[in-house]
Amino acid sequence: MKMRWITMVTLAIAMSAARANAQSAGVRAGVSGDPDQFYLGVHLETDPLMDHLRFRPNAEIGVGSNTTLVALNFEFAYTVPQQRRAAWNLYLGAGPALDITHVANNTRGDGGFNILIGLAHRQGLFTELKVGALSSPSVKFGVGYTFPR
Repeated sequence: MKMRWITMVTLAIAMSAARANAQSAGVRAGVSGDPDQFYLGVHLETDPLMDHLRFRPNAEIGVGSNTTLVALNFEFAYTVPQQRRAAWNLYLGAGPALDITHVANNTRGDGGFNILIGLAHRQGLFTELKVGALSSPSVKFGVGYTFPR
């Protein structure tokens, strides 16, 4: 039953994303607090849906504190416009999350929400700070890379 639910959510991410040739993929890693974990993940990034706004769904797997957390995040990121083309761009974002937690033979899925701020280099490197609500980790700090198309 739980695997079917995870499969349905994964299909929803795939179907809600833009055409495959209009996306970039990337990787990410970092640390979180409450629970205290290290995490690894992947993401997709669409072309702008409207001026400076992109859909950026991601999946992260966190380990530590005797807990495994799979976070499916459905986030939107808005790049703050700048007067000139800079190497680094500030972005702000938010979105809901599905958090699947496994602790000592007990697995459960809960809803969460993330608010994020980040800096992205035009060549793909980025760093990001997330603040979570509901079942999401209270704070995450990560770095990542979006591969060029």
